[in-house]
Amino acid sequence: MKLLIVMLGLVMGVVCGAVSGCDGGSVKGKGGKEVVVYCAHDSVYADAVLRKFEAETGIKVKVKYDTEATKSLGLTELLIAEKDRPKADVFWNNQLLGTADLASNGVLEGYQGEGWERMPEGLKDKDGLYTGFAGRLRVVIYNTDRFPEGIHDKTMWDLSIGDWPERGAIAKPLYGTTLSHYAVMWDLMGEAGVRLWHEDWRERGIVEKGGNSTVKNLVANGVCDWGYTDTDDFYVGKDNGKPVGMSPAWVVSNETDYQDTYAKMVNGKDRFDSPQPAVGATRWTICIPNTVGLIKGAKNDANAKLLIDYLLSEEVELMLANSKARQIPLGDVDESKLSDEVKQLKEWAKDAYPIAGLLEERNAALRWLKGKYLGED
Repeated sequence: MKLLIVMLGLVMGVVCGAVSGCDGGSVKGKGGKEVVVYCAHDSVYADAVLRKFEAETGIKVKVKYDTEATKSLGLTELLIAEKDRPKADVFWNNQLLGTADLASNGVLEGYQGEGWERMPEGLKDKDGLYTGFAGRLRVVIYNTDRFPEGIHDKTMWDLSIGDWPERGAIAKPLYGTTLSHYAVMWDLMGEAGVRLWHEDWRERGIVEKGGNSTVKNLVANGVCDWGYTDTDDFYVGKDNGKPVGMSPAWVVSNETDYQDTYAKMVNGKDRFDSPQPAVGATRWTICIPNTVGLIKGAKNDANAKLLIDYLLSEEVELMLANSKARQIPLGDVDESKLSDEVKQLKEWAKDAYPIAGLLEERNAALRWLKGKYLGED
């Protein structure tokens, strides 16, 4: 009998330790053996986070990354294709609108855990289908040898006229944060305005490349004077000692009816001619958060929920903020643990354009862009 009691005690101790940690806080060993993650965030930053989760929980993380050129779009289309037989448990996206598109296609399942509760409204789906965290800003990166005084307060409109386009570069807008950038412009300018602006920019010689990191390289190496990229790519150049500076990729809205203005220009003019914003017009930055969502029908849903809450924690936002990427915390964090650089980015992010409601604009822009670049209707 004594032996039986001892054996039962040992078994209960093992179960307690594996399932709950028996310490009121640890999640070590919860939920089984593995979780499958599709991740569009840069692997150089994401992997450290995922391996830390793996070490702390004992849950094996199997991760599928995407390429720089196709980025989040490739994974979102894969998840839609796998909808009836999902292989992933969690999607960690590097932007918001593609994740919202997955939600609209019934790929995601609601989860309102402690991470969802931590994030402010406007960054999360009301039903918990996805939640945003750790943002990046769209920025103008410029070569400081060409612009010793810098490029400050130049809006997208300013950089679209004269000889600015032929001196600049941008990633092809079919993917990632550049597609989100186009969604903002679609909302501000309407379809007619974006079509005119895009075609005119290309005619004036804007350089288009496969990804933001290539744009950064062109500017850092003096091939182009300036370009549109993201803050994480900018800091790669800066940390490598390249002659680069940055300014937010400002967009402007005012009481002007942009859609009407640009529609008239399409009908009556061959060239894009940026209207000057009214005095006191609102300037917006573009802040694009990471997002995470639970895949509907996930085989490892308990582990998936643990990972989702982990990614949405203050700990992870601080990890990403203090990484070389300088990601912007979007939930409450101890700001004494942030660098001055990230504090400045956080200030700029306060003026961010509200992109969460732009799924329709994103999809309309993408349909048109696929027709232009891929020959699709």
